[in-house]
Amino acid sequence: MAIVQSLPSTADGHRRLGLSNPATREEVGEIVVSTADEVDEVVRRARAAQPGWAARPVTERADIIRRAVEVLISRRDEIVATVQSETGKPRVEALAIEIVPACDFLNYWSGRARKDLADERRRLHGYMAPLKKLVINYQPLGVVGVITPWNGPFVLSLNPVAQALLAGNSVVLKPSEVTPHSAEWAVKILHEAGVPEDVVQVVHGDGETGAALVAGEVDKISFTGSVPTGKKIAAACAARLIPCTMELGGKDAMIVCADADLERASAGAVYLSMFNTGQVCIGVERIYVVDSIADEFIAKVREKAEAVTYGPGTGKDVGPLFWDRQLDIVTRHVDDAVAKGAKVLVGGKSDTADGVFFQPTLIVDVTHDMDLMQQETFGPVVAIMRVADEDEAIRMANDCEYGLSGSVFTKDPDTVVRIAKQLRTGSVVHNDASVIYGAPEAPFGGRKDSGLGHVNGRDALRGFTHAQPVLLDRWQLKKENIWYPYTDKTVRTLERMIDVAFGSAIARKLMS
Repeated sequence: MAIVQSLPSTADGHRRLGLSNPATREEVGEIVVSTADEVDEVVRRARAAQPGWAARPVTERADIIRRAVEVLISRRDEIVATVQSETGKPRVEALAIEIVPACDFLNYWSGRARKDLADERRRLHGYMAPLKKLVINYQPLGVVGVITPWNGPFVLSLNPVAQALLAGNSVVLKPSEVTPHSAEWAVKILHEAGVPEDVVQVVHGDGETGAALVAGEVDKISFTGSVPTGKKIAAACAARLIPCTMELGGKDAMIVCADADLERASAGAVYLSMFNTGQVCIGVERIYVVDSIADEFIAKVREKAEAVTYGPGTGKDVGPLFWDRQLDIVTRHVDDAVAKGAKVLVGGKSDTADGVFFQPTLIVDVTHDMDLMQQETFGPVVAIMRVADEDEAIRMANDCEYGLSGSVFTKDPDTVVRIAKQLRTGSVVHNDASVIYGAPEAPFGGRKDSGLGHVNGRDALRGFTHAQPVLLDRWQLKKENIWYPYTDKTVRTLERMIDVAFGSAIARKLMS
């Protein structure tokens, strides 16, 4: 039932990894693992190609990235076929999760690039304003390494790669060995749109290849994946004093308030816990429902969960787990919860007759001493816990090492804002979840063990640059008053400036 398995090495000694479809177990190709020396050579070519790419006007780079949308649309059936062969996910999810947001990201970032990356004049405050002018230019970092996961292999590769390219960097992409060809499509469509071959490249392999990229002569790492791997990469980047962005795991909580629309909340509880087979870092992993409405809410969730279909073939709602290793984690979490007193109302078992499937599952009476409520499960499981009120729901939601996103179901937007301000999460969504990543205007990143930095938002493109301030001289005098030689006049001038500039409330207001 392996998704990735070792194959005999090539004639020249390269490791080979074979891939199989998790829905059917059919073989779907292989990859040859790039060696550390080969990774270094790819980075060297990227380094040589980067200055020429950065020298192109931002508008030219943006036109090329925008052209990639047309390529993507024309090749979408091939991309979807590759994604489905490596993940087994339903076509509707391949389109909705991979293709639609990818088109939107390319459109959005190419449209933002000229403004966000242009030289910026900033007004100085106070005593320096009459003397100096400030200009900030956004310089490319150089070579960016992008390491991406297997749960959204195409879109989670394309989004950071496109941002880094627009900012004038060259990019080396290392996709997950579970879904390598799906991610490689990001590079293929960018090449077809006009990005030079050496400006964006791909290397294949497992953790060994990723470690070689992190250790290579790159200027930034953008990583999306597990917490343990992310911490190792962050430590390696810290040792080299290079920036990194870490988009890591989640254990997102859904809070159902007493005034929630229970029809929408119950439908959301099932879908948002199970779409993409529950393998979404910002999917719902635990639900806290106020006790006064819990019975009705659970009954509605049960009805909807029982109607969810799964298995191989077309027309099913839930596909397989994309990686066989994930099946062991989901099974262990559910079994642990049952052993500690939880009740399974729907599903609860693995189904490996045809592929790597886990039944759509509803489990109640869960508590925080269960792995299901503390560790990332990444499976099609709805886990519901009753709470006395909203305050207890907030306490429980915060009682977790993760802090990626969360959701609040209520009819009152003011309640959402009030609760959101008390949640230690990177983001909060009202009457929905997961869609926050699809809003590129929103800074997306986690707190606690869920990550470091942001991958979207107003400063996303600038995150792939060095903001270099240039302080310009207004008057070009022969010398500044503070310069040598020091005299009594120098002292008197400074004393008077302190009194005038900082000595009154009016002066302090002018200085702000």
